[in-house]
Amino acid sequence: METKTATTNKNQSATYPFELPPLGYAFDALAPFIDAETMELHHDKHHQAYVDKLNDALKDQEDLQNLTIEELLAKVDSLPDAIKSAICNNGGGHANHSMFWTIMKKNENGKPSGALAEAIDRDFGSFEDFKTKFNDAGVKQFGSGWVFLIANNGKLEIKSMPNQDTPLMQKVTPILGNDVWEHAYYVTYRNRRPEYLKAWWNVVDWDKVSERFEAVQ
Repeated sequence: METKTATTNKNQSATYPFELPPLGYAFDALAPFIDAETMELHHDKHHQAYVDKLNDALKDQEDLQNLTIEELLAKVDSLPDAIKSAICNNGGGHANHSMFWTIMKKNENGKPSGALAEAIDRDFGSFEDFKTKFNDAGVKQFGSGWVFLIANNGKLEIKSMPNQDTPLMQKVTPILGNDVWEHAYYVTYRNRRPEYLKAWWNVVDWDKVSERFEAVQ
């Protein structure tokens, strides 16, 4: 886990445990499915804000500062009340987005293969049925939130969660997730969330998703 050093308002040096991960590709790499302006604002502004607020919430919590984000979120129910909401919102935001950037690349009409494809067919009937059910969960997620693919006792399930909640809070590692906050799609799609959900499949990096699937087996 990388660290960065910042200066507090009292001109004292403070070690902040979390950093914004690099995007790993150009802002326009996913166009036209996700436009460059959205990617720049989403990564550089929204995700950075989650990181900054997460670090701020941890500044007086020395016993928590050496935890990974997964460890921190797994114990969210036992966190002090004074920081619990901040960790849920901003720690969840950091974890969700850190996953999100890594599972995308320009991959028009891409499909899963191997063990992941077999598991999707087994648990959803077909890849097309899986996409339909996943998109439906995204459309029906009221307000802001995420839609995830998780493995529960060996079976794949679709799980929608509000705000920046994450399966990591339930000690479950998501295999795949799509951000249905409006900031993820509003520049191109305005309020047309179903259109965004449908287009998003063209930027899923199925090799990375398969790696995540294999890691939880």
